[in-house]
Amino acid sequence: MAALGWLTPRRRSATARSVLAGEAAAEAARKTSAEDESALLTGAPDQASGQAPEEPAFPVAGDDRAAAFFDLDNTVMQGAAIFHFGRGLYKRKFFERRELTRFAWQQAWFRLAGVEDPEHMQDARDSALSIVKGHRVSELMSIGEEIYDEYMADRIWPGTRALAQAHLDAGQRVWLVTAAPVETATIIARRLGLTGALGTVAESVDGVYTGRLVGEPLHGPAKAEAVRALAAAEGLDLERCAAYSDSHNDIPMLSLVGHPYAINPDTKLRKHARALDWRLRDYRTGRKAAKVGIPAAAGVGALAGGTAAALALHRRRR
Repeated sequence: MAALGWLTPRRRSATARSVLAGEAAAEAARKTSAEDESALLTGAPDQASGQAPEEPAFPVAGDDRAAAFFDLDNTVMQGAAIFHFGRGLYKRKFFERRELTRFAWQQAWFRLAGVEDPEHMQDARDSALSIVKGHRVSELMSIGEEIYDEYMADRIWPGTRALAQAHLDAGQRVWLVTAAPVETATIIARRLGLTGALGTVAESVDGVYTGRLVGEPLHGPAKAEAVRALAAAEGLDLERCAAYSDSHNDIPMLSLVGHPYAINPDTKLRKHARALDWRLRDYRTGRKAAKVGIPAAAGVGALAGGTAAALALHRRRR
């Protein structure tokens, strides 16, 4: 995929791979959005169950230079999209149970420990890519539609869904921004009636996954690069845009826009948001709030053990 050359000047540092990942995500999102535009105009979005809060006074109706960017995991959806997708692939015998257990442990460590050890992230990335290597993109897209219905449709936060709808009702575009594969993110965006999705781009040749990424996972600074690239291409004014996330890892993305929101925030993001007077929304209660950040992996028997191991290792490192 060709790199894009129209990034605006950066206020925050980013690695070359972050920039490449962001540009690739923006290019893929614009292409998919253009292809799906007619379907989005004629199709009815899925409606999440539950009571939604009143729509906020913001956004401003008719502001076509504004848009909204939503993180996916634990912001729009309860749990991690890649986990639900992995469960669906495991059910279809794409890989063995030991691989699912390993993947579960990696995700649990990442979410609970809150650190980005390069070796660990490389291992997690390689294991995920090995699952899809050699499969056709069209095959995974078709399976992804089924997996959405099986594991994801009932996990959409009604409150966050209402916030996204408020932007759509105001005539603004709404994008998911996630480290999940762009194909998975695009399916979720389409089902929710959103404009499109920015996600991690896996390399494919002649419609077949090679097992490599374009750049790096769309995480942290790479998300900010993707939003910056998309805004430049779409003629958006970032000061008039909004961004929503639950994680302190997305502070670079949230800091880009004029209207940052902390949704179901982790401890670090809550502290940061309060210090900067960002808006906070929390749709969790009781047990759900206590479990924030733990990927939903029902049916994975070894997850509890992996979680305990991750916490123990985290304590030792501290």
